[in-house]
Amino acid sequence: MASLMENLIEVLTKESGAYEGLLDISRRKTAVIVKGDLEALTQLTEEEQNAAGVIANLDKKRREITADIANVLNKDVNTLKLSNLVEILSSRPEEQQSLANAIEQLKKNADALQQVNHQNGELLKNSIEMVQFELNLLQSMKTAPETANYSRGGYGTGDTMGYSQRGFDAKQ
Repeated sequence: MASLMENLIEVLTKESGAYEGLLDISRRKTAVIVKGDLEALTQLTEEEQNAAGVIANLDKKRREITADIANVLNKDVNTLKLSNLVEILSSRPEEQQSLANAIEQLKKNADALQQVNHQNGELLKNSIEMVQFELNLLQSMKTAPETANYSRGGYGTGDTMGYSQRGFDAKQ
């Protein structure tokens, strides 16, 4: 049982570290989204997928170890929670504290990652809305009616109302 708990604490610590790495990638991704750098965004997305794969493997190991612990304790694996394991370890305060710390750090990193991912999602949504607005603006300018301006020869100049060759200036 003691080695199973040590393995669980080790896996939780590794999983927490993997979430920290994913959190770092997500924070860098925020800056890239703001810049609009598609190449860097693609690279970070690949890094993110690799980190998610590592987390998935660690999660699988954690579930396997938890199932083994449930078998040793003669508990149902579906109802056994990590918080229950902390309570069960009351007779071993060192392991109890280590497990509680690992769980708390994992929760902290997962919550921070969720917050950054939500922020990135909102930034991407706003970027898509801005692109859609610019496309609509360009389409409407091309379909705008011609002005009634005439040249010296009496011919229409063909100017389009509200049309500009410059496009949208985001710095204004």
